[in-house]
Amino acid sequence: MQTDDLFISESNETFDVIVVGSGVTGGWAAKEFTEKGFKTLMVERGRKIEHRKDYPTEGKGPWQFPNRTKVPLKEVEDKYRIQQRCYAFNDMTKHFFGNDKDYPYSTPENKDFTWIRSNQLGGKSLTWARQSYRMSEFDFQANKRDGHGIDWPIRYKDLAPWYSYVERFVGIAGGKDNLPQLPDGEHLPPFELNSAEKHVQALFAQHFPDRPMVAGRCAHLTKPTQIHMQQGRIQCQARNECQKGCSFGAYFSTQSSTLPAAAKTGLLKIATDSVVHSLMYSEKDNRITGINVIDAKTKKTREYKAKLVFLCASTLGSTQVLLNTNAKSHPNGFANSSGALGHYLMDHCFHAYAEGTVEGFLDEYHSGRRPTGIYIPNFQYEPSRYRKGYVRGYAMGGGASRGDWRGRSHQDGIGINYKESIIRPGPWRFNLYAQGEMLPRYENMVSLHQTKKDAWGIPQLHIECEWSDNERLMMADAVSEFEKMFTKIGMTDIFTASNPDSAPPGSAIHEVGTVRMGNDPKESVLNGFNQSHDIPNLFVTDGASYCSSATVNPSLTFMALTARAADYAVNEVKNRRI
Repeated sequence: MQTDDLFISESNETFDVIVVGSGVTGGWAAKEFTEKGFKTLMVERGRKIEHRKDYPTEGKGPWQFPNRTKVPLKEVEDKYRIQQRCYAFNDMTKHFFGNDKDYPYSTPENKDFTWIRSNQLGGKSLTWARQSYRMSEFDFQANKRDGHGIDWPIRYKDLAPWYSYVERFVGIAGGKDNLPQLPDGEHLPPFELNSAEKHVQALFAQHFPDRPMVAGRCAHLTKPTQIHMQQGRIQCQARNECQKGCSFGAYFSTQSSTLPAAAKTGLLKIATDSVVHSLMYSEKDNRITGINVIDAKTKKTREYKAKLVFLCASTLGSTQVLLNTNAKSHPNGFANSSGALGHYLMDHCFHAYAEGTVEGFLDEYHSGRRPTGIYIPNFQYEPSRYRKGYVRGYAMGGGASRGDWRGRSHQDGIGINYKESIIRPGPWRFNLYAQGEMLPRYENMVSLHQTKKDAWGIPQLHIECEWSDNERLMMADAVSEFEKMFTKIGMTDIFTASNPDSAPPGSAIHEVGTVRMGNDPKESVLNGFNQSHDIPNLFVTDGASYCSSATVNPSLTFMALTARAADYAVNEVKNRRI
C-alpha cells in the first residue's frame, strides 16, 4: 500500500463521502465507496498505524518485557485504569489502547461503565477477539415477538447476501453446523477441537441435545482463497500474536484487508489525528455539508466538506458527534425528531463462568495456539424456549486445556519434587462463560455532560447504564445450568462464579444501540438502510444502529450492515434522491 499521498491534513476539496472512523465499519465503508468510484475521505481521531511497520511488539516473547507483560501498577493507575479491564490489555498491547486521561467520561455514582478505546487508524480491528457469527431470523424478530424494544426494520433475508459478501472477503473459519439459531455462512475450514473438547461435545449431544457445541467461528485464514492472497494475506500461523498486530494479515483488520483495497483505487484520502467535533449542516437544504474537526496535536480547527457522511466511529463515538451537533431546525437534538438519540444503550452481560476437570486424556497434550475456542449458541432463541423468570437467553463460549507451569508455579512447594511437578501438565479443565442478551431500555442512555469537557473542548459523554433484573436472573441461571451440565457429564472439581458488579456494562466491548434504526421515524433515528430519517445524506452504520443486542458477537453484522448501506447510498446518489 502506497502511503506517500494517502494522508492529508488541510483540504479544500469537497469529497463524495466522508467516513468518520477507521475500524471494522469505517474500513468497509471506505472500501465500498472507493471501489464504486466515490472520492472518499476517512477521518480518524487517533494516530497513523501502518500495517507491519507499526507493530513494535510483534514477535517478542514475554521474557523480553521488564515485567513479563504485566503493566506496572502506577502506570495503570495513571493512564489505564479503565483500559486495563480489557482481556487484550498488557505490556505488549498497551500502545493500541487509549490513555484514560485523554478520553474521560462520567457515570452516575454506583453505575459504572467500561468504555474501551482504541483510537488509532484501524481502531479496535487491531485488538478485537475476531469471533464472527451471523444474527438469525429469531434475533431480528425477537423485539416484535416478546414486546421488548421496537421491531427491527430488516429481517435475516435482507442481510444474508451481505453476510456472504463480507465473509468471502474477510475470511471466516467455521463449520457447517446446520442450526436454525446460528445460520451457516461462507466459511473457510474450522479450527479443530482437541480430544477433551470432542469428548465433552459428544456428552453434551447425548444429554443436552438442545445445546449443540461447535467450533468457534473466527476471522482467521485457515485456508486462504485467491481473494485473501490478493490482499497480501496468508494462512494463520497460530502464534498467539493477534492483539500485537499481525504482519501475515492472517486475521482480519482494517490495515490488512479493507484499507489496502480502498487505497488501491486511488480514490481514498485519510486524515488521522483529526477529532471530529460536530457535523456541518445546511438549514436551507437539510443536508450535511461536512464535518468540523480539531487537530489532535495542535488543537487547531479545520473543516472537511462532503456530499455524504457515514458515521462509523463506534456506538458511543458516533452518538457523541450527533449529540454535539446543533441546528435551529432540530430543537429536540440533531437528527433526533424521535427523541431516541442516546437511548437504549446495550452490551452483552458477560459475568457467568464455570470450569471443571475432564477425566482422562492424560496421554495427550494440546499443541499450538488455536485462536478460537468452542461455542454453544443461544438455546433460548424464541419465546417458547424462554426459561422461567426472564426473557431472551445467552450463548456460551469456552474450551478445554491442560494447566502448565504458568499456573502451577503459584502452588506451594520446594525442592526437586516441586520443580518436577511444575513441568508436568495438569489435568484437562473445561470452561464455559455466558454471553447474554441485554434488553433495550430507554433509561440506559448517554448524554453530554453539562460542564465537563475533554482535552479538545468537547463535552464529555455521561453514560448511565446498568444491568436490569432480567440480565441478573439470566446470569444466575447460566451458572446454575453450567453446574448441571458439568455434573451430568461427569466432570469433577467444578468451580462456578457470577458477579454482575465485577463486570459492568461495556465489559464485553459489544456496546450497541443509541442511534437505533426502525420503520417509524417517531420511534427511531435511522431507517432500514442506516439512513437518518431526518437528514437524507447522513448514515450511521456501526453498533449504534442496533435495535437489540442478540447474543452473538456483533462485528460481522456491523460489516454487513455497512456494506449494504453503502450500496444503497450509492444507488440513491446515482438516482439523485440524495
